[in-house]
Amino acid sequence: MDVPRKDARKKKLIKRIVIGLVLAAAIPAITLALSRLKPAAPGVEMSTLWPDTVKRGPMLREVRGLGTLVPEDTLLIPATTDGRVERILVYPGTPVKADSVVMVLTSPELETATLDAEFALKAAEAEYANLKVTLEKTKIDMQATAAQVGADYNTAKLKADRDAALSKEGLFSEVDAKISAVNAEQLGGRYQLEQKRISINGEAEEAQLAAQKVKVEQLRAQYNLKKSQLDQLKVKAGFDGMLQQLPTPVEVGQKVVAGTPLGKVAQPTKLKAELKIAETQVKDIAIGQPATVDTRNGLIEGRVSRIDPSILNGTVTVDVALKGPFPAAARPDLSVDGTIQLEKLDNVVYVGRPVFGQQDATVQLFKVEPEGKYANKVKVAFGRSSVNTIEVKEGLQVGDKVILSDMSAYDSYDRIRLN
Repeated sequence: MDVPRKDARKKKLIKRIVIGLVLAAAIPAITLALSRLKPAAPGVEMSTLWPDTVKRGPMLREVRGLGTLVPEDTLLIPATTDGRVERILVYPGTPVKADSVVMVLTSPELETATLDAEFALKAAEAEYANLKVTLEKTKIDMQATAAQVGADYNTAKLKADRDAALSKEGLFSEVDAKISAVNAEQLGGRYQLEQKRISINGEAEEAQLAAQKVKVEQLRAQYNLKKSQLDQLKVKAGFDGMLQQLPTPVEVGQKVVAGTPLGKVAQPTKLKAELKIAETQVKDIAIGQPATVDTRNGLIEGRVSRIDPSILNGTVTVDVALKGPFPAAARPDLSVDGTIQLEKLDNVVYVGRPVFGQQDATVQLFKVEPEGKYANKVKVAFGRSSVNTIEVKEGLQVGDKVILSDMSAYDSYDRIRLN
């Protein structure tokens, strides 16, 4: 027969209270311990990463930019007058000579104006010839009058001398001798006036002819201008080269006004590269620095010839004068990749440039442990940078192996496992 224990209920209650107190104290401790545990290192496939080893030695500083090949010499062919495109004889991509006719324009208004200018010039030339003949006739008449007066003067002078001699010998009236002398003197004065009149008339004749000649030359210049514009309706290339495509091509039947671009001629054998360099990298570029342009069908050596002072869309245009020879595929507007050599650094510690590695910046990289199974995050200070390499100032030693890939997905981890 079971005997009930009087203190069993009390002991059981005490035991439950003790267990509860222990659990209440253990749960926070366990939680704190778990919170302090580091997350397990995630695994990363090594074959998907881009590792590199820190080295010491010479480092070539370079900057790179995309660009295009453009002709050094270009000639834009404008319309010199209003007209309509009648025929296009040469299309873009065709080699042309300076006198090659590219297209033909028509302009009835210009043809009419040219005829009017021609007739006005002929009328002015006829007027000039008529004036010249008239003035010549007037000059001859004046010369004839002066000659007659001169003859009369000489006759009167001889008569006056004779009468004076006879008057001295008492063979002729003294009064009549004085009258003869006065008559001779009067004719002498008139002869001088006629000579002066001829001289003044010569100056007046030159002035009238000069005025008419200026009018003729003015009309001739207008006619030559109209004729030149009429001749320029046959649009010529201007110099030897290759006809280039315009942004807005001209079509047959299109009406154009003076100044409208009708074509562009370039010399494909004289090309330069226009590279777009990031504004943050252009500060170390100087004129004369060597450069290499990759046409994707060959490399062309050159030197920096111009740096644009303005910034457009975060880039600066840098011109590279090319030495040649040019690959067969080199042509205007070809997309190229250019590399400019800034300087050569001797005996520096460097490594391949990480994805987010910038000059004079401090970043965090994963350094591979010697066993190659794990990589730990380290802080690295960079110095001068190039296209594919960057100088290491602090944080790494020669021989260290680091991961250059984009590891932003593992920013919350200080260690990764390499599979």
